[in-house]
Formats: sequence, C-alpha cells, structure tokens
Amino acid sequence: MATVTPLTPDDRAAWRALWDGYLAFYETTLDEETTAATFARLVDPGWGLHGALARDDSGAAVGLVHWLTHAATWTTTSYCYLEDLFVAPGGRGAGAGRSLVEHVRAWAEQNGSAKVYWLTAESNATARALYDRVATRSGMIHYQIPLG
Repeated sequence: MATVTPLTPDDRAAWRALWDGYLAFYETTLDEETTAATFARLVDPGWGLHGALARDDSGAAVGLVHWLTHAATWTTTSYCYLEDLFVAPGGRGAGAGRSLVEHVRAWAEQNGSAKVYWLTAESNATARALYDRVATRSGMIHYQIPLG
C-alpha cells in the first residue's frame, strides 16, 4: 500500500510531474498561470483546497489527490468533493489509488463531512473498477455550463 502525505511547498516538482500526467490523461492543457495558482492554493491553508501525494516504497511520488469541502442543503455539515485523482502508469495496481481515496475519506470524516463524492469519465474503465469497489455509484448525471 502506498504512503499518503499532505502536499507541501517542497513537493512542487513531484506534484507538477503528476499534474502534467493527469492533464495529458484527460487530453487537456492549462496555462502556466492556472497551474501555478492551483499549486499555490493547494499549499495555502487559507484557500480551503487540499492536496496529498501517494508515495511508493522508495518514497517516489506516484499519485496525487485534491479535494475541498462545501456547504450543502441536505445536511447541517459539509460535503467533501474529491476533485482530482491521478496515479502515474508506473504506480498503478499497487494500491496508490485506493490509498488516496481512503486518505480523503478519513480526512472528510475527521472534519465532519457528511459524504465524499467525485466524478470520473465514463471511459475511464481502470479508475471506475476501483471506484466501484470503494464507493457507491450515485446514479446522478453530470451537467455543466461553461462560463467566460
């Protein structure tokens, strides 16, 4: 099982390599300003974004996870949204993804959230196989309206 550690400013290079892999997986790019702002917000406790890295037995970062909480109308507490999860191809199959999900679940429970939820691409069969083992599919369909 991978070791999961909170993201720190010293993790920038390791995080960036994984972030770039995550963006490539979803066939997208972001400008440098957005990537820099994302990392800065993840390591600044004032923003409310959280991040962690999964490390293999040698200490190499093999996966990342980002999450946030928000108020909700169906509970008096919060919901925890797991926004990004990625494990590099070389780290897959060794429990890193499961460890990252469990890290967020434990954090959310400790911080009083009513649930953890996330989205993934329908075509992401590898991740969905894990998610089907660790969570319950909600049956909801995601819609969005791009702005700007």
